[in-house]
Amino acid sequence: MRDEEAGDSHRLGSYLRARRELVSPAQVGLPSGGRRRVPGLRREEVALLAGISPDYYLRLERGRDRNPSPQVLESLARVLQLDDVERTYLLDLAAARPRAPRRKRSEHVPARVYELLAHLQIPAFVEGRAFDVLASNPMAVALSPRLRPGQNRLRSLLLDPEEQAFHQDWTRATADFIAALRTSIGDDIDNPRFVELVGELALSSQRFRALWARHDVRSLDGGTTTVNHPVVGELRLHRDKLPIGDVILVVYYPDKGSDSDEKLRLLAALAHTEAAAEHERVGQPDASSDRPASSKS
Repeated sequence: MRDEEAGDSHRLGSYLRARRELVSPAQVGLPSGGRRRVPGLRREEVALLAGISPDYYLRLERGRDRNPSPQVLESLARVLQLDDVERTYLLDLAAARPRAPRRKRSEHVPARVYELLAHLQIPAFVEGRAFDVLASNPMAVALSPRLRPGQNRLRSLLLDPEEQAFHQDWTRATADFIAALRTSIGDDIDNPRFVELVGELALSSQRFRALWARHDVRSLDGGTTTVNHPVVGELRLHRDKLPIGDVILVVYYPDKGSDSDEKLRLLAALAHTEAAAEHERVGQPDASSDRPASSKS
């Protein structure tokens, strides 16, 4: 994480500053003319609209006030035009308290979930809080090879050209994923996996650096997406995320009887054929096999 996020008060100040810079004067009814040295609103404009003193707002942005009242935070949320997710995030930042660092804990996929994945005939996989793929079924891999266990969905989205081409609206997908990552992190900023992933992407992706600096927060739950599959073409799929313990089951499915439904059935048939061919190839005995050759009695 960046140094400015080392403490809770600094994280609050960073968030206020980032959101302030995204609100134009016209959005809050102020004249936008004249020379402005900063993007978005000035500090004194936010203070005026929120009904607090400029000096107090400055202390908030600089992390010098650790206990803003809920009324002040609600006023700031209104001025900065935060939605429900962003408002909750702001309130949580102000309520956060210092705590001991947490040890890295492996995310566990329950055995029954593997059974569930095996029975589902639609793309399904399990992801962790940092978008690590922990388990997946054959249909998920047929949909995208980047959904194999061990892959990270956000890393693939930002750095893998095939995954970039896969998403019809890559720009929106990256914005949604990065905002959802910040929401997932919450106050768990010392989590080693989050530190590792954010550090890696900050070094390797300009797109990540630009979006991370905005401090967007968003929930990435249900929704509908359109992807470009290299074999069956365009697919319009719904996405649902179902919490199971400390992991998430993600499923993709089309509208019943739609063109995407037919294409997904075709993809399933192709995946089954390829799997059968691979099984037959691997199952053939050869000179290197450890299995003893059968003998006729």
